[in-house]
Amino acid sequence: MSNDAMRDASVVVARDQDGLVALLSAHFTKHGGEYLFLPGGRREDGEDPGECARRELREEAGIQAEHWTSLGSYAITLGSTARVHLYEATGLTCGPQELTPSEEGFKLSWWPMRDALEAVAEGRFLLPAGPLALLLAARRAEPQL
Repeated sequence: MSNDAMRDASVVVARDQDGLVALLSAHFTKHGGEYLFLPGGRREDGEDPGECARRELREEAGIQAEHWTSLGSYAITLGSTARVHLYEATGLTCGPQELTPSEEGFKLSWWPMRDALEAVAEGRFLLPAGPLALLLAARRAEPQL
């Protein structure tokens, strides 16, 4: 596996039976405040993108999902072959978060999709993959968007 492939990442839009979306938030001093983001992270050695998505959702949000849908795979930057793989997860079972020391401040909350998209428009997300995943999942649910 090339070094770039090892930097691939997966991001998950987890939606419960009522259509609420699992969002994480944390304070990022370096970036000047509290930001929202979706569960996700970089692939570990030997993981495929789907395995990475399942692990990150379980660790960061304490959620396991029965149904998984790919929302696509996108280049992270022009200077790298690394990609971010986006997923929607449904049929959720919630349990405890399994946070690493660097994730200790991650707080889980459940948002209506409309409110999550409004937070995107307000610039409340730190990384671009989450907003892209939310927009794609919303479009999947309501194709007229």
